[in-house]
This record gives sequence, C-alpha cells and structure tokens, in this order.
Amino acid sequence: MRANIKSLLVTSLALASFAVALPGPASAADPYGNWVRPSTGTQINFYACGGKLCAKIVAVKDEARKKTIGTVIVKGMTKSGDNKWEGDLLNTDDGKIYSGVATLENPTALNLKGCVAGLFCRGETWAKVK
Repeated sequence: MRANIKSLLVTSLALASFAVALPGPASAADPYGNWVRPSTGTQINFYACGGKLCAKIVAVKDEARKKTIGTVIVKGMTKSGDNKWEGDLLNTDDGKIYSGVATLENPTALNLKGCVAGLFCRGETWAKVK
C-alpha cells in the first residue's frame, strides 16, 4: 500500500511539473496586417510570403500616390532577431531599393528603416491600423 501511495505521489508531481512547463498560447505580437505611415498616410499590408516578410501598398491618402497602390515594397525580409526583420525595401518616391530593417517596437508600433551602405539610415515608426 505504501509503495502505491509513493508511486502515485511521484506520478502526480511529474504530471504537475510537466503541466507547468507546457507553453501557453502565443502572446508575441507579429508585424502582419495593415500599418499606416504617419508622414504620408500611406497604408501598407505586411504579410507572410514563403516564410519571410513581405509588404505592399494598399491605400494612399494623397491622390498623386494612387498609382503606387498594389506595389510590393518588401519582397522577403528574413527574421534576424526578436521582433526584427532585415531585407530590401523599395522607396516608391525615387524607385531605388535600400537595405532595410523592420522592428516591431510593440503590438501597435512598427519601425521601418532604410539604409544606404549601412551607414546613412532614415526611418519612421508606423502605427497599426485598427
């Protein structure tokens, strides 16, 4: 009888410690969805593409930028750290491609930065569209 109680206690402790170690639902934010660039009002949709991060223009505030709707500006950034992706960015203003970094600062703030030669960088923090 004593062996059965001891065995039951060991099994219960093992199951309890296993249950505590199980991961809960994912709570990490991700960059997917629509984001607005505050300086221009342009909306970009970030989406998964082949295991990478892509983005295209889905709405513009300025009528002069209407022809850019549908333009893919990110064609496959790779995850380079927690909440960070690196890859090329298309600047629709000048048609040039820059080395870029997207950093999810929090669930509602995404910083997108483009660099020339890795030294001269400009960026802006975008807001998640609700």
